[in-house]
Amino acid sequence: MVLQEKVRPPAAPVSGVVILRRAVQIIGELLITAGIVLLLFVAWQLWWTNVASDARQGEVVKNFARELAAPVTPAPVPSPGGSAAASGTADYGAPAVARAPGHGGTIGIMYIPRFGENYTRPIVEGTSPDVLDTLGLGHYGSTAMPGAVGNFAVAGHRQTHGAVLDNIHTLVPGDKIYVQTKDGYYVYVFRNNRIVMPSNADVLLPVPSQPGARPTERFLTMTSCNPRFGSQERIIAYSVLDHWQPVSAGPPPEIAAQVARARGEG
Repeated sequence: MVLQEKVRPPAAPVSGVVILRRAVQIIGELLITAGIVLLLFVAWQLWWTNVASDARQGEVVKNFARELAAPVTPAPVPSPGGSAAASGTADYGAPAVARAPGHGGTIGIMYIPRFGENYTRPIVEGTSPDVLDTLGLGHYGSTAMPGAVGNFAVAGHRQTHGAVLDNIHTLVPGDKIYVQTKDGYYVYVFRNNRIVMPSNADVLLPVPSQPGARPTERFLTMTSCNPRFGSQERIIAYSVLDHWQPVSAGPPPEIAAQVARARGEG
């Protein structure tokens, strides 16, 4: 006996409303997925890059500090009268100025008490992404080195990759910025900041924003993006060298605890 197939009735045509509904549903799901991906990207930018960079920069700082094997206790300041400055700091003569290392080499460590008692960041040669996105503050190779007459200029991120200059806008005139190198400690005093366009490279001149001028002072210029969550402009912070002391004299008392912690002794 042959079985007869059950004949199915023809399918009802899909209406335009149903098609539209399905399309809206698919678009909605795609938008939700895109939103999640965007949130994950923002989290990666503002959180994970900072975590990863902080860890890497901490290693660079510790390795540099340990290689110095320098004293971490401040030396007594001589009594005024010939060898001491009127400010109470010893006069060690003209600052020592080192040659710049190769790309990615560590120049020193920067301490900025205004940014917190744990602010300890490496200064590395170069301003390309491989330096700024991982290693910390990058030194503009065309500018002077710490302690030299002229303009020692560095760059750093503000909100990502360690956010090394996130609080640059909080500096006030008179704040001290300490730079430690293999030769010694350079104490700069903050003067002022200004906002410029990214194309304004005059801030890197030997005398900032004065083309052709011959420098007589020792400047420190820090550059970062502005506003904090954008990059349409650049914020520039200017400081000038107040004094220096050789590494054999130990660190300035104000940052002695930070220096000890940087070497893993605090």
